[in-house]
Amino acid sequence: SMLLLQHLVDGIGPDGEHPSPDVSGPSFWADLRFFRVIDDFMAQFGIAGNPEISQVWRSATIPDDPVIESNQRGYVSFATAGPNTRTTQMFINYKDNGRLDGLGFAPFAKVVKGMEVVDELYKEYGENPNQGYIQNVGNTYLEDQFPNLSYITSVKRIESLDEGSEKEDDLE
Repeated sequence: SMLLLQHLVDGIGPDGEHPSPDVSGPSFWADLRFFRVIDDFMAQFGIAGNPEISQVWRSATIPDDPVIESNQRGYVSFATAGPNTRTTQMFINYKDNGRLDGLGFAPFAKVVKGMEVVDELYKEYGENPNQGYIQNVGNTYLEDQFPNLSYITSVKRIESLDEGSEKEDDLE
């Protein structure tokens, strides 16, 4: 199934004032798991399945952006452990999580097609996958301990929403 995201605000987020690490290559996104999926809250992803790639991005932080949009259903924000600690981890909101706005979670994109795909992501593991293990062992750990996690099979950048109307299955 396909999931299509749209950048929200020019000058803010991964292509704006504070560009994100270049994770546009296929090796980063290959078999990337939604490793923390909490029903009625959010679905988190963004740790590379290959530990060598994960280590490259683990300390590549992105400065904070101002919160211009609210964390509404379908909006995408970077995960953070405090000020200026964003890396490649991000999450999609399942509901209006406006309480995150005051904590500095700045949405940078929104789901414009495929929110039903997000709604169907595997949720039974909740917060159980250990993020440190994912970073150090990668998908080997996830496939062994959490075999039912939903994952990304491919990512394509498109310049207009019209281009996205004919894309193929990109997410399992």
